[in-house]
Amino acid sequence: MTAVTPSPVLSAPRPRIRGFAAERVFVRRSLTQSLRDGETLSMSIMLPVTLMLLFTFVFGGAMQTEGNYVDYVVPGIILLCAGFGAGTTATYVSRDMTTGIIDRFRTMPLRAGAVLTGHVIASLARNLVATAVVIGVALLLGFHPTADLAQWAGAGAVIALYILAITYLYAAIGLAAGSPEAASGYGFILMFLPYLSSAFVPIDTMPSWLQWIATYQPVTPVIETIRGLLMGTDLGMQPLWATGWCALIITVAALWGAWLFGRRRAS
Repeated sequence: MTAVTPSPVLSAPRPRIRGFAAERVFVRRSLTQSLRDGETLSMSIMLPVTLMLLFTFVFGGAMQTEGNYVDYVVPGIILLCAGFGAGTTATYVSRDMTTGIIDRFRTMPLRAGAVLTGHVIASLARNLVATAVVIGVALLLGFHPTADLAQWAGAGAVIALYILAITYLYAAIGLAAGSPEAASGYGFILMFLPYLSSAFVPIDTMPSWLQWIATYQPVTPVIETIRGLLMGTDLGMQPLWATGWCALIITVAALWGAWLFGRRRAS
């Protein structure tokens, strides 16, 4: 009687998930996390609204601007709202990297970028909702935009593009940070950019050495584009500068994030 030697079982390669199925799963996962983290979501709305009330009723009388100050300040508050909302992305991404769940995702047949894409798209959805709430409160405070439907659509597109850019940057910061607390601290620095722009006061009222910084930093053309579309002020070249800055930030942040994710995977 001869023994039969069992033939080795060859494991078939695992098929990769096709299309954008993985991205849809991670978008849904990130949105679920946001809804469960009600405190962070509410604070990302309450803080910009509180700042708008503060600037309108406390500082508004001292600000030298033409017309109603709330009309001037709303574009800057919208970007602050985007910054607060996108800042949570850095914390969520860093938490994923430090809790070990990414190691489980790596065993699955999915693209590495699907995790970051889920965070970014979910942040975009959160921030658009928060922006709508902020604009609604501004209308109650006396905000009187002169925009027609096309200009509102253009302003919404600029806001969405800025949110996308700043969220990709925060996602990369979350990958670079060693802990969720550090990610939150690094991201907090970016929230000061609107204060060094034309968000709250005209640039020509600033010291001469600060005017150059305020004029050529990325946030100012975005604010002036939104203000021009909503309030009918002169746009000039601001839309081109705003689009160019956002495209540059998205490109750099996406490449940096991909490199960081691959580096963390290899470590």
